[in-house]
Amino acid sequence: MKQIVKLAFLLCMCHLQGQYSFTGQSEKNKTVYLSVVEDYRKLSRIYLDQIINKTTSDSLGHFKFEGNNLLGENRIYSIHSDDCPDDAKNTNHFFGRCDNSRSILFLASNKDTITFPATSNFEILCDIISTNKNSDVFLEIEELKEEMIFDFTDFRSEASIKLNSKKWFAKLQDFGKSSQEPLVELYIYDFLSDKRNETHSYYLQDLDKNSYYDELLNRLNSIYPNTSFTQLYEAEIKTDKQLATFSKPSSPNLYWIFPILLGISLILNFYLISKQKASHRKQKDNAFKKLTQQEQKIVSQILENKTNKEIASEMFISLSTVKTHINNLYKKLDVGSREDIKHVFLKNPPRV
Repeated sequence: MKQIVKLAFLLCMCHLQGQYSFTGQSEKNKTVYLSVVEDYRKLSRIYLDQIINKTTSDSLGHFKFEGNNLLGENRIYSIHSDDCPDDAKNTNHFFGRCDNSRSILFLASNKDTITFPATSNFEILCDIISTNKNSDVFLEIEELKEEMIFDFTDFRSEASIKLNSKKWFAKLQDFGKSSQEPLVELYIYDFLSDKRNETHSYYLQDLDKNSYYDELLNRLNSIYPNTSFTQLYEAEIKTDKQLATFSKPSSPNLYWIFPILLGISLILNFYLISKQKASHRKQKDNAFKKLTQQEQKIVSQILENKTNKEIASEMFISLSTVKTHINNLYKKLDVGSREDIKHVFLKNPPRV
């Protein structure tokens, strides 16, 4: 009943349709980040190129993200806070890790209202109340994975592992299908097919005989066509099907092909990542080309962390002219601060 009341409150507090609002509880006066996860192989870490917004919690630990700049269809998002500097040169963030990081994954679209309340024990970022019925589904999957681990460790015999693999693959895949959300199924697929997990060997066997994986590809192409995660999934199952075929005992003389197939898989993944980076770079180049020559010079000065006064001295213009140029930059780049300008151009600084 308590959850129903909270959900009703959220619905009443919703803004206009097409706007999102993510609020919650964190530690006080901490930087909180909102990220979109387009690559399902990057679900377990924090990557700078996935961050789309940040805010600072208040003296009571409350934080809020809102606006209308998210996609209208579901995507996997992450909210996290940590003690690491957020500059691009920071080695902890560079490798996707940061000590004392707290995060939560969830599904959302541009019209969702979601809150992340602290528990009665003041545990943060571990509970979700949302207008989107699938927002908290990843928390349910984590509970299922805990049950799965218990089953696997109860008896370690080969027969037990085989039976449990068959049972849990079917259970998790059925759970994903029942959500009617392919992104939930990708989350489960990422876990079951992970080469670091004990499930990987059974995954290759299951892939060879189970039509589920092709059906999932059809669902992804139907709901999320031409997305990077759909293309990545298609490339992976094609490569893994080849691995599954050549890993059969009947083909002992073909083991030498494994390194080649692994190389193909790496090349395909590298191609998709490179394509995504090229798209980001093109967007930055187009944004830079929209600027006048003076505005381009000011962007370069901002990236060098120069103050307005220093920029005016360097360019032999008045301070008010610098401010006028910067206000024009805000409008053209659709940003609201100097830090936002740095975020747009930081990875590929423009040359003037």
